[in-house]
Amino acid sequence: MSDPNQSKRADIRTYLIGYVAALALTGAAFAAVRWPSVGSRATLAVVLGLALVQMIVHFRFFLHITLAKSARDDLRLILFSTLIIMLMVSGTLVILLNLRLRMM
Repeated sequence: MSDPNQSKRADIRTYLIGYVAALALTGAAFAAVRWPSVGSRATLAVVLGLALVQMIVHFRFFLHITLAKSARDDLRLILFSTLIIMLMVSGTLVILLNLRLRMM
């Protein structure tokens, strides 16, 4: 039987690793914008890449979603929710841009 304290330590260690990784990725994104060393499009690509990596870090370390068979249902639910939200946002933007064109 596993020790409950050992399980707590493993959880705390996982959260700590995730926190440090998220903090480092956030700092890297702010640094890329504050001190740009490349063009604006490349900076945008760097920030978007760091955002995607940070999403993966949050899924893995905070939401405990991995590619294991037991967590695939959770991953499918998150991906479906993301799809629905993206459809709603893109539809709203299409409507707003169409209204903007008609007002001009």
